[in-house]
Amino acid sequence: MGKLKHAIAVAVLTLVTTVGLYFLFRGMFALPTAASSQAEPIDTMFQSHFLMMAFLFAFIMVIMIYSVAVFRRRPDDMEDGPHVHGHTGLEIAWTVIPTIVVVGFGIYGTIVLGDITSEQDNEMVVSVVGQQWSWNFEYPEQDVQSARLVLPVGQPVLLELESNDVLHSFWVPEFRVKQDLVPGQVKQLRITPTELGNYRLRCAEICGTSHSQMMADVQVVSQADFEQFLIDSAFRYSDLSPEERGQQFYLDLGCNGCHSLDGTAGAGPTWQGVYLREEMLTDGTTITVDDEYIRNSILNPNDQIVQGFNPNVMPQNFGERISTLEAQISASEGADLDVIADIIAFMQTLDQ
Repeated sequence: MGKLKHAIAVAVLTLVTTVGLYFLFRGMFALPTAASSQAEPIDTMFQSHFLMMAFLFAFIMVIMIYSVAVFRRRPDDMEDGPHVHGHTGLEIAWTVIPTIVVVGFGIYGTIVLGDITSEQDNEMVVSVVGQQWSWNFEYPEQDVQSARLVLPVGQPVLLELESNDVLHSFWVPEFRVKQDLVPGQVKQLRITPTELGNYRLRCAEICGTSHSQMMADVQVVSQADFEQFLIDSAFRYSDLSPEERGQQFYLDLGCNGCHSLDGTAGAGPTWQGVYLREEMLTDGTTITVDDEYIRNSILNPNDQIVQGFNPNVMPQNFGERISTLEAQISASEGADLDVIADIIAFMQTLDQ
């Protein structure tokens, strides 16, 4: 009965401690709101890990502390304790059982991964492009582009993710799922939003100077509001004024990733009041930010670096990207536009 008494005491203490630690872990590592159907199985897996960690910690610590307290040497006990060489049964148990648990969690994780990445019926495709340091979203089925991601609630969505430069990572914590963007490859991520609300997209892969600012707004809206968003976002570049086109190109080309419009410091100079401003260059010369300088800085960004900023930050392929964009607009709208001229026109509207 003596040994059974100790076993029961250890079992009860382990159970109580496990429950307490489990709720402590849930409080310490509280997860944000679950806003997608993919979040539920992921959260369940998280909770199972919390429970296993709580049990293992409780089991080890309870046995250790219980042994120190109950089986400690008494003041009048001067005899040596019994010598124990080993216990084959215990050694087999603490090897086999953890192996089974680890393999079991691996199988569990594989099942969850297959569930959240499986193709869904009636998926809506959204193309996501990441670049230093901004996001752009295109709805190819609706012929709409946007600097924010708007999704209808309950609609299965297939995100096709690309990077224009370095590794980035698409992560909205409330959706739980995350996917790296790899240059030269198209990666896929599936999301079915379940909660209306405003969220924040973050880049979860260190990608350079302004990595911490590479964010975008994410909105989950009703179907009616989503259809209105598509109507409001549908436009022809040629229907806009040069200044309006320049503002749109500022977003579409990702200029907002480096250049603020409100004077805030970024990876590149702010565009607020930039037109015709005098700037000191890294070589000690002074220039005026006129049309010629702006055009050259876009096409050859390392030629004339403003003092306080670094070379090799702005991507070197804007000339190619702008030519491609102009060709696409010409083919789809029959309009020959000068993207850089429109950007300059937008800059002229940004007073001090």
